[in-house]
Amino acid sequence: AGCLHGAGWLGLARLCVRWAALLLALWPCCAHGNWMWLGIASFGVPEKLGCAGLPLSGRQKELCKRKPHLLPSIREGARLGIQECRSQFRHERWDCLLLPPGSAAAAAAFSVFGAELSSGTKETAFIYAVTAAGLVHSVTRACSAGNMTECSCDTNLQNGGSATEGWHWGGCSDDIHYGMWFSRKFLDAPIKNITGKDGNGLISMNLHNNEAGRQAVAKLLSVDCRCHGVSGSCAVKTCWKTMSSFEKIGQYLKDKYENSIQVSDRLKKKLRRKEKAQRKIPIRKEDLLYINKSPNYCVEDRKLGIPGTQGRECNRTSEGPDGCNLLCCGRGYNTHVVRHVERCECKFVWCCYVRCRRCESMTDVHTCK
Repeated sequence: AGCLHGAGWLGLARLCVRWAALLLALWPCCAHGNWMWLGIASFGVPEKLGCAGLPLSGRQKELCKRKPHLLPSIREGARLGIQECRSQFRHERWDCLLLPPGSAAAAAAFSVFGAELSSGTKETAFIYAVTAAGLVHSVTRACSAGNMTECSCDTNLQNGGSATEGWHWGGCSDDIHYGMWFSRKFLDAPIKNITGKDGNGLISMNLHNNEAGRQAVAKLLSVDCRCHGVSGSCAVKTCWKTMSSFEKIGQYLKDKYENSIQVSDRLKKKLRRKEKAQRKIPIRKEDLLYINKSPNYCVEDRKLGIPGTQGRECNRTSEGPDGCNLLCCGRGYNTHVVRHVERCECKFVWCCYVRCRRCESMTDVHTCK
């Protein structure tokens, strides 16, 4: 009694989906979510809610209605970005924390990162860049796989090459042009006159970082080739362009995050560096920009949704960000012993079963104070 079986949990999950749809229908003004929510939504939920019921802007909803076949790619782009953010920062003080999917805050606002999206920090910059890159990557993959009618392989690379060097273009080159176009159309709201003292630098910052994410995908395009010839020789090579793995794109953007540039929150004709002495140094399209310095992620701040690092597992011997000294912010750490029990030294016995020993091991686990 008091326990829910699998069927009970399934029924509860379906009830939650219906309540979410009902709340959106009754109070659409309160649905100030973000498209990134699609990356953590349960399978089938976005399709059930439909374009009108998703946490999208009016412009995004219209685009979704015109191209509903792109909804799986949009969702996959958000999932890619969120997953890579979590992977790149898993050992940092800020670990790309998501709002718990079942929490009241996440459910009420269809939010993923909470206040982090509007904080204007280096972390905000990375989130916008990696999710914009994820959208380019997922849409382009769908094009190359033949899942789209309006795009396919890069037809500009079907012919040509170098006869003297013994290679020619062939195969299916990833055509990122459509993915780049769709990412801009879906994510970049057109902005009108926002310069001057009242200009919203955060909007321009986010738009720039969106583009920086897209440029990362384009910059890391690589060329793959396959050899053809008698007896395995490489007399002729067929080559095509392909996107890098998203892990490599994420690492590139993490490097850009480490070298991000602080800009002024007041716009003139364009974004400019905050440091007056550096304003003659141009800002490149691939640079990540931020306005505000990052908060202290060491200690809990409920108002900002920062949990702090207390209780986080750390590596006592590491001098990197996952090391106890850095991750625990100098507060020290606790050590406790964890016992692991597993099957080992398994052997097949005729006939017919597997016999294993029961092995125990003890491991020291360190957690921040």
